[in-house]
Amino acid sequence: MTEAKIDPALLDPTRLAIVALLAGTEWAEFAFVRDAVEVSDSTLSKRISALADGGYVEVRKGYVGKRPRTWINLSEAGRTALSRHVAALQDIATRAERPVTP
Repeated sequence: MTEAKIDPALLDPTRLAIVALLAGTEWAEFAFVRDAVEVSDSTLSKRISALADGGYVEVRKGYVGKRPRTWINLSEAGRTALSRHVAALQDIATRAERPVTP
């Protein structure tokens, strides 16, 4: 496994929730992610743009019938970042549980 490291982009709870949700899916539809993360369209759009700019997610746009749709997928870089971030948080939690000795 790669080195555990807190990722500043994933400190935002909404971005972390999006990335964690996408880790268990492939090409999730925008509306599904919005509803699962419980945010507005605008909030999700801004967070997805930030994650895409950082290379964490891939965005694909298309149509279902005549209706526009957006799908989001967690990139390999996003998977690696999430894995490192979660490992770093687990390390912090483990250290917090240890008794402090003088």
